[in-house]
Amino acid sequence: MKLRHFLIAFIALGLIWSCQEKEAPERIADSEAASFEYFVEQFADIQILRYQIPGFDELSLDQKRLVYYLNQAGLAGRDIIWDQNYRHNLEIRNGLENIYRSYSGDKSTAEWQAFETYLKRVWFSNGIHHHYSNDKLKPDFSPDYLQGLLDETGTRLEGEAFEVLFNEADIKKVNKKKGVDNVAASAVNFYDPSLTDAEVEAFYAKADKGPEGRPVETGLNTRLSKIDGEIKEEVYKSGGLYGEAIDEIIKWLQKAVEVAENEQQATTLKLLIEYYKTGSLDTWDEYAISWVNSREGDVDWINGFIEVYNDPKGYKGSYETIVQLKDFEMSRQMAVLSENAQWFEDESPLMDEHKKENVVGVSYKTVNVAGEAGDASPSTPIGVNLPNNNWIRQEHGSKSVSLGNIIEAYSNAGGSGRLNEFAYSEEEIARENKYGKTASKLLTALHEVVGHASGQLNEGVGQPKETLKNYASTMEEGRADLVGLYYLMDPKLQEMGLTDNWEALGMTAYDRYIRNGLVTQLIRIELGDDIEEDHMVNRQWVSAWVFEKGKDDKVIEKVVREGKTFYRINDYAKLRELFGELLKETQRIKSEGDFKAAQDLVEGYGVKVDQELHAEVLERNSAFKTPPYSGFVNPVLMPEMNREGEITDIKVVQPNSFQEQMLSYSEQYSNLN
Repeated sequence: MKLRHFLIAFIALGLIWSCQEKEAPERIADSEAASFEYFVEQFADIQILRYQIPGFDELSLDQKRLVYYLNQAGLAGRDIIWDQNYRHNLEIRNGLENIYRSYSGDKSTAEWQAFETYLKRVWFSNGIHHHYSNDKLKPDFSPDYLQGLLDETGTRLEGEAFEVLFNEADIKKVNKKKGVDNVAASAVNFYDPSLTDAEVEAFYAKADKGPEGRPVETGLNTRLSKIDGEIKEEVYKSGGLYGEAIDEIIKWLQKAVEVAENEQQATTLKLLIEYYKTGSLDTWDEYAISWVNSREGDVDWINGFIEVYNDPKGYKGSYETIVQLKDFEMSRQMAVLSENAQWFEDESPLMDEHKKENVVGVSYKTVNVAGEAGDASPSTPIGVNLPNNNWIRQEHGSKSVSLGNIIEAYSNAGGSGRLNEFAYSEEEIARENKYGKTASKLLTALHEVVGHASGQLNEGVGQPKETLKNYASTMEEGRADLVGLYYLMDPKLQEMGLTDNWEALGMTAYDRYIRNGLVTQLIRIELGDDIEEDHMVNRQWVSAWVFEKGKDDKVIEKVVREGKTFYRINDYAKLRELFGELLKETQRIKSEGDFKAAQDLVEGYGVKVDQELHAEVLERNSAFKTPPYSGFVNPVLMPEMNREGEITDIKVVQPNSFQEQMLSYSEQYSNLN
């Protein structure tokens, strides 16, 4: 699971949450920068940032090589996420990039500027659908203009791949709405376009799910295709689907084995290689167990087909990688949550039968990202908790990490204008300025290490993706948020030394969550749209439910002042009780597999938008230039070689521009073309 994304935790901080050159352009070296410049550029609803890699220079040469090889392995599979997101994405990207490199005409026109912006949006989303809303991106240039660019540059882009840019086909990458055929209405390339929801459900109802009590993640690394009229799985593996890219991933992972920090790490990497060679989900589980028990060393990674948010049925994993280094100081401070995981479980408001008697092996660390690819880039999570397989988590524990340097970059790039606009009072603003960063970090930590690790299914109840179906992801993310919210206003946090004022911390956390869930996150969607992204949906259903249930006591009060809407919390202690009640209910829904209750909760509170409020929020937000979404260029790891071709050192340099990095990636890592 990942805490997504972009500015999820930080929207409260800001709202307070071409011709190809023959030589590579000059880059900014981290070590030479007098003051680090986080901001790269802004376009559409997006800003591009840089991040640093604290601690990289302190690594040994073998550790630097390990980071480099793991990063290369991740980038080798970059094209996979593009193809997973939509079947025409790679063809479209190649065509648009060839135009961008080759066009020598007038680049001062409005249509060329619109073309350039569209290409950047496509790069950012790893395809033609918005990275967050899932809506198809709409070009602000005409089909005739694009055809002229194609003709002038000798570029081919025709048929459906051309037409889909301008027509109404495949308008949603992922559509989880009630009352539609979720598979047929989703453009994501996990399923043959001819398949229906009923056919997919029937196929997986009969599919092998592994041993009872220890199921594999069925369908995780496959595409469901219709071949000669028969539905079959095409497996992502060497020699199979995406085999060319996977072979490159394997090549770099084999180099990483040679410089692993310890035997456990080497064994884990070998299992990952074996998984990529065979596509075996049994091997994937072996790898996940070995990975979660690989806790020594300063370097770690996430690599594989992992999160299922992009699948309307919750089976298929999107390709992603993150390479990371330990942040030693922050990890020491946050380890106290892991050490007290059982206390949190015992003291939670869950029904006794839904509590775990033994929370196994939960670990939490703050890490610094050294490179990302696939679904984690350019738009990145800020926290991750893996593995996702429930029985492995229960028996072997999980790894929870907060991406410290990503959080730091978001924080340093933020502003206070939106906070002043959307916060109700000066007291609320003052608390946010003092406790906002701590509240954000602790919500991330509690969400990941305690939230996703808590609770258990009733005996005989299937996995949430089978029982809760298209509501499984938003229910799980909301449940984890509720664990964090319940404990963010608990004196235990002050006893643990995590804050100097637990009550002010909790008030800050509650203000920012309700403000975001009911108001400020609406800046992310177009007027008239419903909320569809799982995390946004969960923040609204959590916030709207407690608002409604506390109406009689005015726990949260809707206040209109000078034509502006605010939600003022009047009783923080009662609000905590309501969070506890909702946590108890969401765990019951998950534990019992109660699809109807999940549907009623999500559809009743999480999807529909008050259009009058939405219009107001967009109008109020129009005064601010900082866009609602942020993402990153990755630092470039540049190996230095001796005459024998051996790596003698690796330097970190920063790309000058977003387009420089995107074009460079296409030149170096186009392994599916």
